[in-house]
Amino acid sequence: MDSTGLNEQLPHIDDGLQSLSPKPSPKEKIWHIVAMIPKGQISSYGKIADYAGLPGRARFVSTALKQAPSNLTLPWHRVVNSQGKIAFEKHTPAFREQMQRLVMEGVLVKDGRIKLSQFEWKPDMATLVLAMPF
Repeated sequence: MDSTGLNEQLPHIDDGLQSLSPKPSPKEKIWHIVAMIPKGQISSYGKIADYAGLPGRARFVSTALKQAPSNLTLPWHRVVNSQGKIAFEKHTPAFREQMQRLVMEGVLVKDGRIKLSQFEWKPDMATLVLAMPF
């Protein structure tokens, strides 16, 4: 089965991602990876960069998420720093929103921190290879 067919079967992949170009840009790769993170799980900026074939580009992941078109409705709240912490400053609206969204999905957040051992998304290689159009 080609990756397009598989993407159509994955309910958590946003429809906006189906229109990615045949050779997606680095930002499009990141958006696709973030869209794959299941509810109740998290990933780090660095891991997303690695999965997208952009090792060492964790900060670029943050930039790509900020620049994502609103019609993608990406689950940006499922992305945290490498220590499992919400990257926004505490007591900011963005921090509160991310924490609230994660809690609503069943992720335990204590003082802005999530246990990676319990909630980190660890896709197997087959999932990554077959589900991504690049």
